[in-house]
Formats: sequence, C-alpha cells, structure tokens
Amino acid sequence: MVRELAQNLVDLIFEWGYVGIFLLMGVESSFIPFPSEIILIPAGYLASKGDMSIAMIMASALGGSMLGAFINYYLALILGRKILRRYGKYFFIKENALEKMDNYFAKHGHISTFIGRLVPGIRQLISIPAGLAHMNLAVFSIYTALGAGIWALILVMLGYFIGENQELIDSYLKQITLIVLIVLVLLVSWYIYYQKGKKAKK
Repeated sequence: MVRELAQNLVDLIFEWGYVGIFLLMGVESSFIPFPSEIILIPAGYLASKGDMSIAMIMASALGGSMLGAFINYYLALILGRKILRRYGKYFFIKENALEKMDNYFAKHGHISTFIGRLVPGIRQLISIPAGLAHMNLAVFSIYTALGAGIWALILVMLGYFIGENQELIDSYLKQITLIVLIVLVLLVSWYIYYQKGKKAKK
C-alpha cells in the first residue's frame, strides 16, 4: 500500500517534469523518509527514451537534495541547541557533548558529510549534526553536493541502462550499495590513517 501511494505520488509529480523531481528530492533529503530510488531510476529510464534530459534531471535532483539538506541544516542551526539545552538531559545529552560535536565537525565535518550522503538511512540525517555544530556553510554545501551528486548519478544511470526491469534493478542496486559501502569503509580507513600520520609528525 505504501509503495502504491508512493508510486501515485511519483506519477503525479512527474507530470510536473523537472520541477517534480526537484520537489520530490527536496522531500527525500529532508525529514520525510522518501526513497530517491523511486524518483531517479524512472527519470533515468525516461532519459533513455529521449523524454527527459540527463543534465536537467541531475540539476533538478541536486537542487532538490540541497534544498532538503539546507532545511535540516538551518532547523538544527536555529532550533537544535535550544531544544537540546532544554530537553537534552532527558536523553542523557550533556553540554560538553555539544562542545565535542563542535570540535569534531570543525576537524572532520567535510568527510563525515560526504560519507553520510552516500549511506542509506543516514543521508537525510547528516545535515542535522552539521547544523547543530555550526559547520561552515560553504564546506557543508560542497561536500553535500558531492555526495548527493554521486548518489543521484548512480540511480539515474541505473534507470538509463536497465530501464523497467525491476528485478534486475533491485539486484544491481543491492550490489552497487554494497560496493559504495565497501569504498566508504576504505575511505574512512585511509582518512583515519592519514590523520594519525599528521598527529605523529607534530
């Protein structure tokens, strides 16, 4: 039922073209858990038939992703600390935890944001700690765009080359997600090694 409702929503907004992709990706990138797969894979398929432009799909998807990310970022930036200072004690979140988060994002916010945008279940949420930590907006924007852009391109290309074969899409998507996670683990391992090397030289 949920899948049917989601499909109906996609069908409705695809009538709006690139604006629909922009809006849906904005929803997907904010608090509402709406899978980008059911937006961008069909869009890639439409591009393969010549009904849409890959460049415009990517621009719309990236613009929507950035909109959703900025919504989360600014909500956390403006309201997050007030809420945590008032209610954080009920969730065992102390003031010094916020200071540690500030320090962490000052040093490692770029890699955390980039990786977070590529991890299922986390990509919508990584903007919240970034906003709470007052992460530099330019750095946040660059690494959010990089991560979101890579993921969007993967999904669009999947739809472009495989089309309507849902079974094959599901199989390839699982494989691609696994490969992305392995690459991210290797990237994190390298980053930790690099940071230890920098500390050792000081």
